[in-house]
Amino acid sequence: MLRALMFILPLALLIYAFIDCLNTPEDEVRHLPKVVWVIVILLFPFVGSVGWLAVGKMRHAPAGGRTPSEWHRNHRHEWVAPDDNPEFLKSLREENKKDESLLKDWEADLRRREEELKRREQGTSGEDTGTEG
Repeated sequence: MLRALMFILPLALLIYAFIDCLNTPEDEVRHLPKVVWVIVILLFPFVGSVGWLAVGKMRHAPAGGRTPSEWHRNHRHEWVAPDDNPEFLKSLREENKKDESLLKDWEADLRRREEELKRREQGTSGEDTGTEG
């Protein structure tokens, strides 16, 4: 059991420090740039993780009172249901207008073709009666 803990605890420390470093806003990182901290944590797992937790991150609340969860909340997109989203409803109306105009064009083309077909049929039937009589 102790042998397993010798591998599991440093691995858990590495994972925690790595994720904590990635989730920390850039202005709360101390002494080194955030990218360098990530590299140090990955190259020197135990020393890098302990170093990050000890000196790499500000441990007091920032002057603005911002916490990581608030920082992520402020950068989220507010999603609304499609039937409540005016932009989505507007795009549906525009698509409907395009589809209606396309359908009208198709119907007009179909009528034109039907009329041409009727004229051809009447022309051929008139020729047939003219040749017989």
